[in-house]
Formats: sequence, C-alpha cells, structure tokens
Amino acid sequence: MPSSPKGKVSKKISKKTTEGEKTAKRRHVTETYKSYIFKVLHQVHPKVGISKKGMSIMNSLVNDTFDKLASEAGRLCRVSNKNTLSSREVQTAIRLVLPGELAKHAVSEGTKAVTKINGSA
Repeated sequence: MPSSPKGKVSKKISKKTTEGEKTAKRRHVTETYKSYIFKVLHQVHPKVGISKKGMSIMNSLVNDTFDKLASEAGRLCRVSNKNTLSSREVQTAIRLVLPGELAKHAVSEGTKAVTKINGSA
C-alpha cells in the first residue's frame, strides 16, 4: 500500500452492506451566486426581497456573464500567445462584452478592487 507523507500506511475503508442495510447517497453540490446576489440586493435595497424564481434567473444571468467574460479573456490570451490570464485581459474582455456605460462602471469597480487587494498585500 502507498504510504502517506508522514510515513504511515494509509488504508482504504470500504463498507460492505447486507441486503437489509441502506447505503448513504451522496449529494450533488452545485455552487451558486445566490448568497452574493442576496447581499448585494440588501446593500442596494435593504427592505426588498426576491422570489426563488427571480433568484434563479439572476443566478443564470451571473453564470452566463461569467462564461462570456472568461471565454473572451481566454481567447485574448490565446491570440497574444500568453499563458497567464491577467487583469489586463479581463479588463479588455469586459470592454468587448459589456455595452457602453456598463463596461465603464465594471472597469472602474474592478480597478478599485484590484488596487484594494494589492494595497493590503
């Protein structure tokens, strides 16, 4: 058997079930933006709620936007023969994907976030 980094022998434990026992089912974990959407909603409108269907639509919107931005940024890396996705590629992808004023606000918020992260490190 392979040994662990500390030199101890690791064993795989397998449960054998008889016909009468039930096996535990594993839950499929899906990551969502629901908690973040809810936090932003309460920052903007503290007294306003959102329905389950509305939250699902907002989650889909965020996922779709993320996919578009990530694929565009990846395409920019491929075209410029770079292996690393930097803030510059993300910023350019934002300018290409989002329309007009929305892109300007997104770029300014992103720049502010990157400055905050780099300043504290």
